[in-house]
Parts: sequence; structure tokens; C-alpha cells
Amino acid sequence: MYTSAQSPLWKTYFLFLAPMVLSNFLQSMSGTVNSIYIGQMLGTQALAAVSGMFPIIFFFIALVIGLGAGAGVLIGQAWGAREGHMVKAIAGATLLLGVLIGLVAAVLGSVFARQALQGLGTPADVLDDAVAYAHVMMWTLPFVLVYVLFTQLLRGVSDTLSPMLALLLSTVVGLALTPAFIRGWLGLPQLGIQSAAFAGLFGTLAAMAWLAWSLIRKNHPLAPDREFFAALRLDREILGKVLRIGLPTGVQMIVLSLSELVILALVNQHGSQATAAYGAVTQIVNYVQFPALSIAITASILGAQAIGAGRLERMGPILRTGLWINVCLTGGLIVLGYLLSHWLLGLFLTEDSTRAMAEHLLHIMLWSLLIFGFQAIIGGIMRASGTVLVPVGIAIVCVLGVQLPAAYWLDGQFGLQGVWMAFPVAYLGMLVLQTLYYRMVWQHQKIERLV
Repeated sequence: MYTSAQSPLWKTYFLFLAPMVLSNFLQSMSGTVNSIYIGQMLGTQALAAVSGMFPIIFFFIALVIGLGAGAGVLIGQAWGAREGHMVKAIAGATLLLGVLIGLVAAVLGSVFARQALQGLGTPADVLDDAVAYAHVMMWTLPFVLVYVLFTQLLRGVSDTLSPMLALLLSTVVGLALTPAFIRGWLGLPQLGIQSAAFAGLFGTLAAMAWLAWSLIRKNHPLAPDREFFAALRLDREILGKVLRIGLPTGVQMIVLSLSELVILALVNQHGSQATAAYGAVTQIVNYVQFPALSIAITASILGAQAIGAGRLERMGPILRTGLWINVCLTGGLIVLGYLLSHWLLGLFLTEDSTRAMAEHLLHIMLWSLLIFGFQAIIGGIMRASGTVLVPVGIAIVCVLGVQLPAAYWLDGQFGLQGVWMAFPVAYLGMLVLQTLYYRMVWQHQKIERLV
């Protein structure tokens, strides 16, 4: 599905985007329904305990997202140039590194779970439950990280359908097992707050098994066959290029996750009710933010394929099309979020006061996700050429130098709602600076293939 002059860009975008957005929807829905299960079947305190783990898990996933971003650019360029052997070599080296990261994350994360949660200021009344949940989640990370990374690599060759079908299987298995583990149905053990973590593990394993079988059956370019396993080696040259693009992106994601830890610590100071509201708002925000990021990923991959094929004149239209799709798709989801916020938050918050708090916080920052999408797409286009340091630096400066100081100051001025006011401020800063760099510097640079 490489972009061509005969295929309208909007159609190419939607053919690529539709499975990816559906995948994001399934992923978000899985997390949301699990939160509903936990909130309704185990209570608000259990939901607060699970919510406290989100930034820690995201910290490790951020590293893999960075790797996937770097490898996706290289695979996109190699795929655009029709170099299948290079596609496998890039994928093999990146996946092996992802496995090593997952093992390190499992050991360190499980050993220091309690200290990390205490450092975040997790409320004492949910700390033990949060630690119990954390231990299971950290040991499932190697499987989750490899799965997330592999689906990113598949998108580099324009395959967004296989990851969507695999995620559908994972979601069905996970959502069926979570209440079964909570209640002990069909003779299964009652696992309490750990139920969602174990259900997610079995769902991920089922998805990985199906994905391997499906890709081999279709003779897919990234099928786990003999040639693919032969490419599983830490190729220094390839990983150098992957890390040159992916490491700054991973650092950006880590900084974002660290900022979320700081935000969560601020929220935790307002009590477990505020922590539960934070978890609920995060669920709604994910439904809007992930599609915006999907558009940016699509722009980056289509741009990389255009560079690999020597079609540099397509870069501008790819960017403009992505921005308009962001207006329609992300903007539409934002409108729905405002209209349905009371009902949506009520799905997993049973206390009226907590739901009212969450709704007010959501309304403060939801609109700014449109701005977030704009800056992400501009950064994605630049990343397609391997330009990452300055765009990443802009994002980091806006998070560390704008969002966090603003969150602290506004928290002192307006209380809990002030923390959420800092998000729009940071996103606006990112958009202004990314646009200036794109127009004044990047557009005047010579763009060349990296592989």
C-alpha cells in the first residue's frame, strides 16, 4: 500500500488509519472496560490502585515506542525502495533489543515496585493493592513490550490490518477473563485486583500466537520464519541508525512519562478520590489522543516510504492531508467527549462527587488535544527524514520548562484543576515551536535516504 500518484492521499491515509484507529479504540476500550470491572466490582479504591501504576508501565513502554519509531522510519524507507532483506534485518535487530529491555524492566520494576509507588505518593489506603497489581504487571512486560514493538514494525510495511486483528483477539480474551478471575467463574482462582493483569497476559500470548501463525500462512515479509530468526542479532550498524532516530523519541516519551509521574504525585496530594478521577479522565483522553498519534505515525511512515521511493514532492501533501484529517477525526472525538462526558465518566466512577470532579477536569484540557495532534503530525513528518533531535528537544523543553512549572504554580493558585490547566499551555508551546522549526529550517534541508 505504498503512496502513488494515482491514489489520492486522503484515501491512502484512511486505508492506513482505519485499522490503526480501530486498534487504538480496542486498546483503549480494553483498558476502559477493565477499569469499569474494577471500579464496579472491586470499588473506587481498587481503581485508584490500578490507576497509580499507569505512569510506571508507560515509562517502560516509552522506550519500546522510541525503538519502534526509529525502526519504523528505516523499515518504511527500505520498503519504499523495495529492499525486503533490509526490512527483515532492521526488524530482527530491533526486536532482539526490545526483548532485552523487557527482561530488564521486569526485574527492576518488580523489585522496586513498592518504593516507586511510595515515591509517587500513592495514598496509603491503596498502596498494598497497588504493589500487588504492580508485581504481576511488571512480569508481563517482556511479552507486552515485544508485542507492541512488533506491531509497530508491521506498520512500517503498511500492514495495519494484522495488528488490529491480533488486538481484537487479545481484547476479547482479556475482557472475558477479567471478570472471570474477579469472581472465580468456571473454577478459576479469584485474583482480586490482579485479575486484569493476568487476563491481559493471556490475551497478549493468544494474540502473539495467532499473529505468528497468520503471518507465516500469508508469507508476510515479517513472518517469523527461518530467515526472520536468522536476522535476530544485535547488528551494530543497524541499531546505531535505529537508536539515532528512536532514542530521542524514546527520551521524549520517557520525559512525558516522568512528567505524568510528577502530575500524578500532585494529584495524589488531593487524596484517593482525586487519584480515581485522574484514572477516569486518562481513559477518556486516551480515546482522543491515540487517534491523533495514529495520524502522526501514518504521516511519518508514508513520508518515509516517499523518501525511500525518491518521491520527495509528496512530503508537503502528506503533511497537509494529515493536518486536515486531524481536524476532522480528532476534532470530532473532542466534540463527542464534551457531549458525552457525564455518561462516559459514570461508566466507571460510582461516586457522584468523584464523577463531578473528573468531568470538570476533563473539560479543562480536552480541547487542547487538537493542538497536540497538530504538533505531533508536524514532528512525524520531520522524523520521516531522520530529523528528530530538535523536534524532540522542543517537546522536552515544553514539558520540563512550561508544563511542570505551570502545573505547580496553577495547583497553588487554583487547586486540583490548576494541574490540568498546564496541559493546554504546554501543547500550544509545542505547536508554535515545531511550526517555526519546520518552516524556517527543515523545509530548507536536503532530504536523503538513511538505508
